[in-house]
Amino acid sequence: AEILAEAPLTLNKDQQQAVRAVAGKLEQFSCYLLEGVTGSGKTEVYLQLIEQVLKQGNSTLVLVPEIGLTPQTVARFKRRFNVPILLLHSGLSDQQRAHDWLRAAQEDACIVIGTRSSVFAPIQKLGMIIVDEEHDLSFKQQDGLRYSARDVAVMRAHHGNIPIILGSATPSLESLHNVDSGRYRHLLLPERAGTAEPPVFELLDIRSRPLQSGFSQPLISAIAAELNSGNQVLVFLNRRGFAPALLCHECGWSASCKRCDARLTLHLKPHQLRCHHCDSQQRVPVECPECGHVELNPIGVGTERSEQEIEKLFPNHTIIRIDRDTTRSKAAMQGMVDRIKTGKPCILIGTQMLAKGHHFPGVTLVAVLEADSGLFSSDFRGLERMGQLIIQVAGRAGRASKRGRVMIQTHQGDHPLLQCLIGKGYPEFARLLLTERRQAELPPYAHTVLFRAEAVNERTPFEFLARVKELSQQLISTYQLQDIQVLGPIPAIMYKKAGRYRAQLMLKCRDRKPIHRLVTPLTLQLESQGESRKVRWSIDVDPMEFL
Repeated sequence: AEILAEAPLTLNKDQQQAVRAVAGKLEQFSCYLLEGVTGSGKTEVYLQLIEQVLKQGNSTLVLVPEIGLTPQTVARFKRRFNVPILLLHSGLSDQQRAHDWLRAAQEDACIVIGTRSSVFAPIQKLGMIIVDEEHDLSFKQQDGLRYSARDVAVMRAHHGNIPIILGSATPSLESLHNVDSGRYRHLLLPERAGTAEPPVFELLDIRSRPLQSGFSQPLISAIAAELNSGNQVLVFLNRRGFAPALLCHECGWSASCKRCDARLTLHLKPHQLRCHHCDSQQRVPVECPECGHVELNPIGVGTERSEQEIEKLFPNHTIIRIDRDTTRSKAAMQGMVDRIKTGKPCILIGTQMLAKGHHFPGVTLVAVLEADSGLFSSDFRGLERMGQLIIQVAGRAGRASKRGRVMIQTHQGDHPLLQCLIGKGYPEFARLLLTERRQAELPPYAHTVLFRAEAVNERTPFEFLARVKELSQQLISTYQLQDIQVLGPIPAIMYKKAGRYRAQLMLKCRDRKPIHRLVTPLTLQLESQGESRKVRWSIDVDPMEFL
């Protein structure tokens, strides 16, 4: 009675089974993959399990992928519980973060909610860990101390002999492989909670169709129909700015970053060219630097351009754009979310910030402007991320009494994987990708370690990685390690970034133990080498990006 501030909701059959499975083993380590379709009530399962942990006098750590998700998570938890709820993320002041960090070590029974770094919080009596949206790339620290907060959380639960729940509507292939291997226990929530029905998908083939700043006429008509019915519409485009390229119509010159192998993105507010990799900024030229021609055309569509076009098409409706540029201030994101939740008809335009975990009951139509980029990614994980993103953003539609629609514009409507994702759902899509990964001997059916090196001089990274390769082969022979491949060195996908040239070398093995036996002495030898002082280098175990 003292723990709860409001009564819990009634669970359906699948939710009850999930709660019973975990609640019966709170005194021992076990890793559960809670796979539930968007809107299936995973959060309510978390809340009722946290109640059981609090009754035992223990605390719970809840990891979320984005700072933008913490206010709504905290608000829901505060409505339910009368216990201290502590917040840990980089958006807090040093004083606030230090206060909650120290308090976590002192409280007997509390709830700690935070982003990836909170996995290291000194919680006194930790009884359970929850990783929400476990598939999200944000849980991997990509620079400095490289670690996966999800994997660290699993090890922390193992050492503490407590349960851990990994929740997602689109689980990572690594987690699904762990289920198949018997390491994780699979809990399924196949239906939406309450009366909400799954959204209806529609692939909109835009080949040969005229587009208005990325919008086809059938999509414009669908948006108008939803607004006239008093509903809300979400337009998803995972590219901020006005246009991803500025091109001279006369000679073909394009605005490129001087410090990176990347084009500059045109932004309107402020009016400038900006690199999204090194954050360098330039003025927008009034004429072409190569030929002097004044016809410079913005090519492609970003969220600013989509917003501008929507304002022309629907001048009498509220438009809310949510991306990194519009949510820089501390309370901006929460203010926008509050406006959306009033339920008034409006059009939301945003990047993947809108795709994760938000509950917008008024949204009945989700429009995906460009679904094809993941089909041609240079990263082998591109297809997986494309599928996860489409399903996650589609899950924002029809979460209340009205059924939702998802319209996906594509030039590849007959692509078999896209057809599988839309027609058979994410589980079957993931199974196909796992089959491909197994045949190609790629993670999770192999383990990789990536050596990265960068320097101002173009040759230096390759010379250093050649030395890494030589030492690796010597150690493989010395320790008689089997089945380890040494691949590279090769240029990084983005060869030049922030004025430095970058190269990579990969170690790959089916088994994790030999590769770790190699990396430990290899690292010690490299630190004593003179070449290591000439470059900036790093080791990334289980890399998630190769850019």
